[in-house]
Amino acid sequence: MKLKTKIHVFSSLVMLIILVLTMIGIYFLYEKMAYDTEYNQLLSESKELVTSISQTSKVNDPATILRAYIPPRGAIRAVDLNGKSLITVQSTEGIEEYHPDIDEHKRYSVKKYEGIPVLSMSMPAIWVDGSVVHIQMLQSMKDVARNLELLRLVLLGVTILATIPIVLSSMTLGRIVTKPIHRLIATMQESQKSGTFEKINIEDDGRDEMAEMSRTFNEMMFQLEQNYRKQEHFVSNASHELKTPLTVVESYARLLKRRGFDNKEVANEAVQAILSESIRMNEMIKQMLELAKNKENIPLTIAAIDIYKVLEDTLHQMHQAYGREFNLLGNGPVIIKTDEQKLKQLFFIFLENARHYSEREINVSVAKEGAQFVVRIQDFGQGIAKENIPHLFDRFYRVSEDRNRKTGGTGLGLAIAHEIAERLAINITVLSTLGEGTTIVLRFENSNEGEQ
Repeated sequence: MKLKTKIHVFSSLVMLIILVLTMIGIYFLYEKMAYDTEYNQLLSESKELVTSISQTSKVNDPATILRAYIPPRGAIRAVDLNGKSLITVQSTEGIEEYHPDIDEHKRYSVKKYEGIPVLSMSMPAIWVDGSVVHIQMLQSMKDVARNLELLRLVLLGVTILATIPIVLSSMTLGRIVTKPIHRLIATMQESQKSGTFEKINIEDDGRDEMAEMSRTFNEMMFQLEQNYRKQEHFVSNASHELKTPLTVVESYARLLKRRGFDNKEVANEAVQAILSESIRMNEMIKQMLELAKNKENIPLTIAAIDIYKVLEDTLHQMHQAYGREFNLLGNGPVIIKTDEQKLKQLFFIFLENARHYSEREINVSVAKEGAQFVVRIQDFGQGIAKENIPHLFDRFYRVSEDRNRKTGGTGLGLAIAHEIAERLAINITVLSTLGEGTTIVLRFENSNEGEQ
C-alpha cells in the first residue's frame, strides 16, 4: 500500500471514528437528559402525592387523591410490602398491566412495554390504613422515544454528510505530504540515471518538515558530490604519483636487463634508483593507509599529558637523529587531556616539514593565551607564497615539484596532520613570508586543562 493511500485511509478512519463516537455521545447524553427531566418531574409529583396521602389518611377512597397526581400517559400504583397491588389508576389504557421490577438502589428504571419505553420509580408512603406501601409512578416515554428516533436520523445524516469533507481533506493531506516525497524520488531517479548529483528546488518560504527534509537531502547530495570529487582527485593524484616512480623502476629495470650486468657502474646506478623509488612508493602507501585509518574514527586514548614534556622528548629525538638545532621556548608543565601518540605524530610531521625546508635552527614555543594553549613551530626557510597557503593541507599538493623531489616528500604529510588536528580539536594557522620562513600555530580548542 502506497504512503498516499495509507495517509488517506488512516486519516479518514480516525476522523470517522471520532465523528461516530461524538454522535454516539451526543445521542446518549440527550437520552439521559430527557429521562432525567421526566424523572425529576415524577419525583416532584410523587413527593406531593405522599404528603397528600399522609395528611388525608381518613379518606375512604384513596383513588381520588391518586387521580389528582396521575401523570399524562402514565399510571400510579400502590403496592404493599408483599408486592400485592392495592390500587391502580392510569391515564392511558393498557399501562396498568405493566408491573416493573423496580430496583430500590436506582433512582428510576426505563424498560420497554409493548414496544414503548416506560419510566418507573417507587417511593415509600403511609397508606390510609396506616400501613407502609410503595407508591409506583409509571410514565410512558413515547414522546421521548419519538424524539430519540428523530435525533438518530439527524445524527446519521450529519455523519454521512460529514464523511464527504473528511474523505476530501484526507486526500488533500495525502497529496500535500507525498508531493515533496515524489519530487525527492524523481530527483534520486534522475541522479541515478544521469550519474549526476541533482538537487531539489525548494520554495524560499518553506519552513515545514518537508522543506527541511528537502534541504537536508540537498546538503547530503552536496556532501556526496564533494566527497566524490575528492575521491576522483585523490585517485587521479595517487595514480599520477605512483606512475612516476613505477616508470623510473621500469626504465632502470630495462636498462639493467640490457646492459647492467656487463657494466658495474650502470648496475649500481639502476639498483640505487630502483631502491630509492621503492622506498618512496612504500612511504607513500603507508601515508595513504594512515589517511584511511584517520577517517575510520578509531577511538582516541585520552589522558592528561604534559605538552611541554612531549615536545621536549620529540625535539631531543629529532636532534639525535638529524643533528639539527631545535630550541624549545616557554615553561612547563602544560597539562591537557588528549591522545599522546596522535599528538606526537602531529608534532613530528610539522617538525619534519620544517627540517626539510630550512637549514637554520627551528624554534618551538609553548604559551597560554587566554583559555587556550598555543604551540608555535617556526623555521627560517624559503617561506610559502600567500596564494599557496590555503592548499597546503590538500592531498598531494606541492608548492614546488622541484622542492619535493629534493626532500623526497609525497604530498600527504600535511594532509595527515590536518586529519589528526581535526580529531584532536586543534586549530591550525599557517603564517609565512617568502624568504623569511614559516610559522605553524597550533591552538588547542578543547584543551580540557588538567591539574598542574
